[in-house]
Amino acid sequence: MVKVKWGKFGKAMKKENVESMKLLELLGVFGGLALFLHGMQMMSSGLEATAGGQMKSIMERLTANRVLGVLTGALITAAVQSSSATTVMVVGFVNAGMMTLDQAVWIIMGANVGTTVTGLLIALDVGALAPVIAFTGVFLMVFIKKVKLQHVGQILAGLGILFIGMDTMSAAMAPLRELPAFLELMSTLSNPLLGILFGAIFTALIQSSSASVGILQTLAASGVVQFSGAVFVLFGQNIGTCITAVLASLGASRSAKRATCIHLLFNVIGTVVFTVVVLVFPITAMIEAAVPSPKAEIAMMHVIFNLATTALLLPLGGWLAKLATLLLPDRDTGLEGTKAMRLAYLTPMVGGGKDGGLGVSAIVEDQMRSELHRMLEMARQNVDTSFQAVLARDTASLDRVEKREEYIDFLNREISRYVSHLIAVETNERGSKVMSSFFTVSGNIERIGDHADNLAGYTRMLVERGITFSEKAQEEVRQMRDVSLRAVSALFSGEAGSSQWLAQVAKLEQKIDDMTEDFRRDQLARMRGGTCSDEACILFSELLTDFERIGDHVLNIAEELTKAGTTL
Repeated sequence: MVKVKWGKFGKAMKKENVESMKLLELLGVFGGLALFLHGMQMMSSGLEATAGGQMKSIMERLTANRVLGVLTGALITAAVQSSSATTVMVVGFVNAGMMTLDQAVWIIMGANVGTTVTGLLIALDVGALAPVIAFTGVFLMVFIKKVKLQHVGQILAGLGILFIGMDTMSAAMAPLRELPAFLELMSTLSNPLLGILFGAIFTALIQSSSASVGILQTLAASGVVQFSGAVFVLFGQNIGTCITAVLASLGASRSAKRATCIHLLFNVIGTVVFTVVVLVFPITAMIEAAVPSPKAEIAMMHVIFNLATTALLLPLGGWLAKLATLLLPDRDTGLEGTKAMRLAYLTPMVGGGKDGGLGVSAIVEDQMRSELHRMLEMARQNVDTSFQAVLARDTASLDRVEKREEYIDFLNREISRYVSHLIAVETNERGSKVMSSFFTVSGNIERIGDHADNLAGYTRMLVERGITFSEKAQEEVRQMRDVSLRAVSALFSGEAGSSQWLAQVAKLEQKIDDMTEDFRRDQLARMRGGTCSDEACILFSELLTDFERIGDHVLNIAEELTKAGTTL
């Protein structure tokens, strides 16, 4: 038998195989993380489609009492497997005026408790059932025609994929304990400051404390990281999870930013307290002695951290809100006329509002309604001011009309862009219907503003060309103003969206049509009687056209609101 000597070639092949193995392990970690995050997103979308629109009423009923508020936050977060998703929802609710800052405190505390469920499920090795859960979910999505059951299937499929991803990461990380460089890196995490910093940065990068805690559990189970060092990483992960809410609050109201500040304060205070406790008392040794596995040890510490911090700060919730207000005081925005054009209520969600997320339909619907209400009020003011300017032949007030018209155009562009982007990813059927109607409503409000701007232009023509209307024509203009304001103001009614209310608006629109016909006949009579100049007749005819169009657009808005079953 000939013995083959591989020499340098054999060593090179062995080195190449080792490097290939390292690459495959790294790809396995990223692939598992991708599945984990995708599963979480699927669950969130399924929950949003199933119950997102009910979040507002749930919050209003349950956040008045602090204990119920904490329980609500914990249950919602346990369901969606993400404290970030719950906190982003709270930030949106506060920004939309749907929740006060004091109410938000309790939900945020509960969210931190609810996020520990993922770690507990991983510790209990529920992942063994992941394929069955995922298959059940996909079966409901593919083979069941009932929409609600399809959404339930999406939730189950997401949960199954989440745990399949965790198992994939766990398998890929097992060989890492053989790599000296990686073990050396992990050993530095026993330093409290480095461990907290690492946990915060890593969690901020992947924007999921559930995922980062799961990864920490797999590292501990593989023997790569010791529990005594892992606790500091765990504390940092609780701080890092705040990054998602921070991003969500960018461009939001001051109150929304304060809600984010409360979330950050909660975790920073908890981290400081527990770091001192761990360094002074043998709490890690006690948990190691009482709990059977590394995964369970980390899950237990996560639960203790959040429960204890909630118990500590629960009596101080009002103080936290006041501290957030002190850190982020109200800013003097100056006079109304000096404000730059901006969206007062609508703000992009995380990632520019591209994803759903729990409660987003309810948040955006209220924000959009408030923005459209504001836009319609500007249009109403312009209709009033323009008619008054025509009657008084006053050009001094027309600059305000033009500035408001520019603002209305700006709002229409921004709202239309926001809605068109959101509709493409909206998972809630009712939410999509309401957003479509709001898109149409925005365009019609903009057209009312255009006709009011036309009226302002007639005032200039009256003054510059020395045109005068007869007493009869002026009285008709006053009647046009009164009924136009009645029609536009009817859109603010609390009864909007009902069939009875639509019938009332339709009567007003018909009254405008009838008045237009009557006034045109009167105009012809004045022309035959020689009491109306040619220029005055042409101008009055144009004014009647704009008057009639205002009524048309008011009715269009009323029909859209009724179709969607919503109000302004």
